[in-house]
Amino acid sequence: MKNIAKFLVPFFFLSALFYSCGDDFYTIKPKGEASLETFYTKDGVNALLTGAYAVIDGGNVRSGNIWASSVTNWVWGSVASDDAYKGSSFGDQATINPVEGFFADADNGYVTNHWRALYDGIVRCNDVLIVLPDAEGMTDGEKTLAAAQARFLRAHLYFELTKVHYRVPWIDENTENPTVVPNDHVVWPEIEADLVFAKDNLPSRWDGAPGRATEWAAKTMLAQVYMFQGKFPDAKTLLNDVVTNGGFELMDSYEQNYLAATRNNEESILEIQYAVNDGSDGSYNAGWGDALNFPQGGKIGTCCGFFQPTQNFVNSFKTDENGLPLLDTYNNEMLPWADVWDKDNPEVYTKDFYPGNVDPRLDHTVGRPGVPFLDWGPIDAEQPIRDIQNGGPYLFKKNMFLKADQGSGNTTTGWATGVNNNSYRKYRLAHAMLWLAECAAETDDLPLALKMVNDIRNRAKNSNYVMFDDGMEAANYAIEPYASFGSKEFALKAIRHEMRMEFGMEGYRFFDLVRWGVASDVMNAYLQKEGQFMGHLAGKKFVAGKHEYWPVPQTQIDLSVDETGATVLEQTPGY
Repeated sequence: MKNIAKFLVPFFFLSALFYSCGDDFYTIKPKGEASLETFYTKDGVNALLTGAYAVIDGGNVRSGNIWASSVTNWVWGSVASDDAYKGSSFGDQATINPVEGFFADADNGYVTNHWRALYDGIVRCNDVLIVLPDAEGMTDGEKTLAAAQARFLRAHLYFELTKVHYRVPWIDENTENPTVVPNDHVVWPEIEADLVFAKDNLPSRWDGAPGRATEWAAKTMLAQVYMFQGKFPDAKTLLNDVVTNGGFELMDSYEQNYLAATRNNEESILEIQYAVNDGSDGSYNAGWGDALNFPQGGKIGTCCGFFQPTQNFVNSFKTDENGLPLLDTYNNEMLPWADVWDKDNPEVYTKDFYPGNVDPRLDHTVGRPGVPFLDWGPIDAEQPIRDIQNGGPYLFKKNMFLKADQGSGNTTTGWATGVNNNSYRKYRLAHAMLWLAECAAETDDLPLALKMVNDIRNRAKNSNYVMFDDGMEAANYAIEPYASFGSKEFALKAIRHEMRMEFGMEGYRFFDLVRWGVASDVMNAYLQKEGQFMGHLAGKKFVAGKHEYWPVPQTQIDLSVDETGATVLEQTPGY
């Protein structure tokens, strides 16, 4: 988080904080080392805490590119799923190809950089907790509040590590020798303990400080952690509290959750703050982890053509004559895209090119040929795809700034001209509502599940639809609420599909497939069909019991040696 510095310490002071992690996470400074001596004050604690917030987005780290560690999880949560292709060209950022195709190994650069970046952040959280007990000029209440924030941030980082690498070593402020800490269990109990402390000691709101951890953010994250463990009654209690008592409201229109002008809105529970042109190197404070993920050249003229929606994902937005999703048959027939960039075929740029009905959230998520792309105009042959054979014809839309904002101080300069100040909504009320719907269905409370899903669908129905300049809807939009959930099985199928529609390409999909226990079936069906026309996916296979998680980096295993010379860290099962 970047905008809290106004009442903490100037950002130039953060340069002093970057000592904490070198080329590996084992260079943790033990308690009492001289480099921390100047931080045993109120200002020092606040400076350390600011440094911890600075890595909540996966950026501002010393080593490794931060595209691997972006808080949006575009690589691990979306490209690894059936939502997104890596996009761009096959040879650019080729280290992602093994992630997308499930042949990554323990030496993969993205695997290594993800681990490094998140442990860098954990070190910073631990530094706060190291100095707090003896910090001068702080009341007990101030120390508790600082500890709650540090532990929230640490829980967030460990949660991200666990979702990707599964078993990781728990390094905290009391660790004397990190090289001998094993990864012999999944650290759910430790994450839970941090989040329970956070929810019990954080305020419900901060005055004028968007992006800070709150009681409601901690409850939402803790509920998500419970859901990953199948603790649905516990999660349901927390989520019902967030939905009922948190004071959040759904925005009137769906796309308002993805516009810079409406960031930090009434729906936002935890929003990762982005800032551009603030003097930081390379606009690292503006979601640099997604710097690659904007349209390449053409009429929009940004960079670099990565992170493109899959055909499967686009197909999933189909609806029937009653405005309900085609839960089982949406991928039987492809929405057409052959020759969509043919300048001599004007039909590809018309509404009629896309037969049938679609959920209106599709065109707030995906840039499709012939459909207006925000205020940039309809996507046509003047906006080429960098490599259509590697990424298909579609563009990602939720991260893009308005043409009207270009050059207004809301966008950055340099080679990555897509980077902008539009924050990432990590948790919003819609998350809490659909997760509550899932927990309700899992506990046989189908009326509550139905209400939560229909509230979300009705918001989508009543949202602004993408229009042509003449006022015509850009597609045949149709969405209606469900009349009923006749069974728990149907309710869960509908809820899971709804999550994909509502949170499409926001980094949740792959992790959801894993926690639902369906990753192997879904991903192999996707790879088999998509591989028929996307050559880079041909012959790829998801192996159950292995590919739900990614390796522990081999460099970290090699560094984890005990006093006998034995290796301490164990590799993720299957690698």
